Amino acid sequence: MKLAIMGGTFNPIHIGHLVCAEEAITQYGLDQVVFMPAGLPPHKEVQNGASSEDRYLMAAIATASNPRFEISRYEIDRKQISYTVDTIRHYREELPEAELFFITGADAVTEILEWKDPAELLSMAVLIAATRPGYPLDSISGTTQHFLKQNRVRIMEIPAIGVSSSLIRERTAKGQSIRYLVPQGVEQFIEKERLYRQA
Repeated sequence: MKLAIMGGTFNPIHIGHLVCAEEAITQYGLDQVVFMPAGLPPHKEVQNGASSEDRYLMAAIATASNPRFEISRYEIDRKQISYTVDTIRHYREELPEAELFFITGADAVTEILEWKDPAELLSMAVLIAATRPGYPLDSISGTTQHFLKQNRVRIMEIPAIGVSSSLIRERTAKGQSIRYLVPQGVEQFIEKERLYRQA
């Protein structure tokens, strides 16, 4: 079984996340992508406006129609700082026969040596680094190039979609439309719960 974890704050989840996950399935023949909303991410403060439960529910709504997408509460329910290596270790223990992948943005590849236990992480899972519009891949460090040559880090090109969670929050705060930037159910959830509104 080929299984990928796609971590992130998903604050909120948007079409770029879904396109990235689907492209990973297509390019790497994955059987399943598990969306993993971060509980307490170590390198990023979760913006006010959406609770962990809100972020989980939006991800659940967004992924419900795709049988190859799953969602996990693992990091949210741990109520600890969410280190990728701990999550991958959990899945390695739960599914010892699975081929594990971790999907992230290509910009994170340059920071991988700052992650907790990067060598152990890359011994357990292949890192799929999704390129983003305008991202210069020539800034990847020599050590990360080493992992690339070992095929433990793989660069995945995805269609350029200029949407981000911060853009969704900004547009919502201004009362602007987010239709087609997020799945319809997520748009309705944000509207109903009045998330990301200005105080």
